[in-house]
Amino acid sequence: MNPVIETILAHRSVRSFEDRELSKEQIETIVRCAQAGSTSSYVQAYSIIGVTDDEKKKQLAEIAGNQMYVADCGHLFVFCADLHRHEVIGQMEQADVLPSVESTEKFMVGVIDATIAAQNAALAAESMGLGICYIGGLRNNLPAVCEILHIPERVVPLFGMVVGYPKKINQQKPRLPIEHIYSENRYPQNESEYINQLEDFNKIVQDYYIKRTNGKRNDTWTSQVAKTFEKQSRMYMKDFVKKQGLNKQ
Repeated sequence: MNPVIETILAHRSVRSFEDRELSKEQIETIVRCAQAGSTSSYVQAYSIIGVTDDEKKKQLAEIAGNQMYVADCGHLFVFCADLHRHEVIGQMEQADVLPSVESTEKFMVGVIDATIAAQNAALAAESMGLGICYIGGLRNNLPAVCEILHIPERVVPLFGMVVGYPKKINQQKPRLPIEHIYSENRYPQNESEYINQLEDFNKIVQDYYIKRTNGKRNDTWTSQVAKTFEKQSRMYMKDFVKKQGLNKQ
């Protein structure tokens, strides 16, 4: 096993950081590694915003559900699907690009490009001995995020990433068994086997929570996910994305 694989397999979210900022060199290295990720047809349909202003970080932390480690970290990155530059390119080249810019396909390209870049950034940071945590809570109020960060039309902030020197590292959460995630040549068709795998995983997760909380928590993975999906959170997203001029057709 090589160091890259060891770093990947050792991943866990970090939510407690030392009061220590990242250096300019560290930030630039992380961003360059993000840029080294694959991008669909070389369109590079994403942008990364680094947030260093204390007041803006505090506002974003509140939006994210009062997760104060969003403000108290070494550096905060916000990853965006970005087709604004492609609209500008259309103007530069006198090309009719708007039907593509507004399409579901190109919105998916922006989301995928940004996600690939973010995972490269995460791996780069962790290889430096830093900790990271994705912040999907920014999507609680994207209009406010856009106002705080002066985000234009054709751009959608997708998630944040806090990076810093870990103060506390939690036990690694278990993942679904590989046979439940990976199949060959066709999607799994045996429903009873599928359910059995989930029930087996429930026992693993339940045991994890019991040990981690000294018996104060014993929920299963499927019950946790069911509650998440029952909540119907952020149901404004379709209208917001269209308002930003994306995913319209």
